[in-house]
Amino acid sequence: MKVLFQSRKTLYSVPGGDTTQITKTKEYLEKLGVEVDVSLELNPDVSRYDIVHVFNLMRPQELYLQVKNAKKYGKKVALSTIYGPYEEYEKKARGGILQVLNNLLSITQIEYLKVIARAVLNFEFNKGTVIYLLNGHKRLQRKIIKMVDVFLPNSDSEMLRVAKDFKLKNYNYVAVANAVDVNKFDYERVEISPELEKYRDCVLCVSRIEGRKNQLNIIRACKGLPYKFVFIGKAGANFRKYYEACKAEANDHTFFLGQIEHEKLPQFYKLAKVHILASWMETPGLSSLEAGIMHTNVVVTKKGDTEDYFKKFAFYCEPDDLLSIKDAVVKAFNSSFDNNFLERIRDNYKWEDTARQTFQGYQSIIRVSYGKQSLLR
Repeated sequence: MKVLFQSRKTLYSVPGGDTTQITKTKEYLEKLGVEVDVSLELNPDVSRYDIVHVFNLMRPQELYLQVKNAKKYGKKVALSTIYGPYEEYEKKARGGILQVLNNLLSITQIEYLKVIARAVLNFEFNKGTVIYLLNGHKRLQRKIIKMVDVFLPNSDSEMLRVAKDFKLKNYNYVAVANAVDVNKFDYERVEISPELEKYRDCVLCVSRIEGRKNQLNIIRACKGLPYKFVFIGKAGANFRKYYEACKAEANDHTFFLGQIEHEKLPQFYKLAKVHILASWMETPGLSSLEAGIMHTNVVVTKKGDTEDYFKKFAFYCEPDDLLSIKDAVVKAFNSSFDNNFLERIRDNYKWEDTARQTFQGYQSIIRVSYGKQSLLR
């Protein structure tokens, strides 16, 4: 089986969670005997592939061209949806004129304006931008969905969200778990460098620093607590002022370490008492899985698909409720780690599991003539 992964042009120059997802899924699919290439082009020659696997329904202007190109060659299309609208954040917490606009306009209208802004300010302009402007956000997403042969969401609840937003009744999907590298994040084998000992028993947050990730509310909620707080990650695009606001609000036992080498992350997870992602949306948050496998209690948002993954083992909070965030951090800090959480991650969220589920999705569209599955299967 030959598969082509297609993704955004900035996949490697501006790495994110999708970079890890694509890199590790490729690695473990190849261990199953699948030949996988990666292309960041919009219209490559895909004639030699059985399946074109594309990513991220939230960026339809590039995705549409990639999917249409695949269909021009008569290829089956698999879509990792990565579908997590931040509508609540945009309306409640964005701030400034953008928050005002988000409360006056629909989310699709706002996304339309964002594409125009990126084209003008960041020179992000291609043929897909023109098609996007002619069709609009939601209409272009619908056109993409009609060409997809199998959906590969990160959870059943993510698929439910896609089905609800686009009024889908019959479709083919396989839930493909996000995952953690259990060989790299091996608690017993990770050794702590002496210079990092000062961060032991901290509350850790590993994420881009930006409004959607909600670090400012974490700082405001917890600034009276006696714990050390460590933030790892650089400011997201256009969030430099937000980063500065976080630093201005923080107390003297809060540390901003910026972007660090991924190879050092296991040490920080092992040192931490708690890891927190109080975001406005998570599907479910790769760093939470990494923290859990390193025996660290996890505080996560209730928004998104976190409960699908973490069940009773996480400490949940509401992103706009400072007391909720504080209470979850205190409870997590004072609780012993539940080894059943460790077993849940090992049993369900390894990259081997991700590859196996992805392969199952592929098989549904090229080995058998499938009957499209209902949501309530």
